[in-house]
Amino acid sequence: MRPERLLLAAFGLALAGDLGSLLAGFTPGHTVFKPLLMPLLAGWAVCAWRVTSGAGVPRLLVAALLFGWGGDVLLLFDAEPAFLGGMASFAAGHVCYLLLFKRYGTARPHTLLLGLAYGAALAGTVALLWADLPAELRIPVAGYSLLLTAMAFRSARLGLAAGVGGALFLLSDTLIATGIAEWPQLPRPDFWIMLTYAAAQYLLARGVLAALTPTAAVPTTPARVRP
Repeated sequence: MRPERLLLAAFGLALAGDLGSLLAGFTPGHTVFKPLLMPLLAGWAVCAWRVTSGAGVPRLLVAALLFGWGGDVLLLFDAEPAFLGGMASFAAGHVCYLLLFKRYGTARPHTLLLGLAYGAALAGTVALLWADLPAELRIPVAGYSLLLTAMAFRSARLGLAAGVGGALFLLSDTLIATGIAEWPQLPRPDFWIMLTYAAAQYLLARGVLAALTPTAAVPTTPARVRP
């Protein structure tokens, strides 16, 4: 099996292990599997890139995924400093994605309508959550939400896969925020958070690699890529 296929399969297995652990309420399994996800996905991205380009590494994409890994690890700790550190790590990943979208994205139809929809979602969510958030987290969460929404909006510049990934990332973090605000949650909320988050990161990575490969999308076996 080629390395990029092996790494993507390993990512899928680690995700299955993590989601299964969350459904079963098996915390040690989540602690083991969650930190494996982003390094495996970053490894897949590097191998997929090298198969098609022959050299180099998509540094901003790898950085975005590894900042996601940093956030994943920090959020395993149930403490406010860890939460703020995790949020900062994810924010750095969003900056990496925004730079990628600016560099490789193209204008899409209905950009204005999409921007209005994301703007309304941001304003509505922050307004509804504000009073229920701990006072010391209100400003950090609002600032992070602005950056996250900008990333989700701009992700559509890379096409459908990345656009859906950006929207899922926004949904995943909104689920986290509603939990912090102690709103009613779905059964096994961490399962839904991790499912939408992992799907978001995969689709964003796939969208970025596809944008670097204008002749074809990048599934498990990428096509030729321009450097």
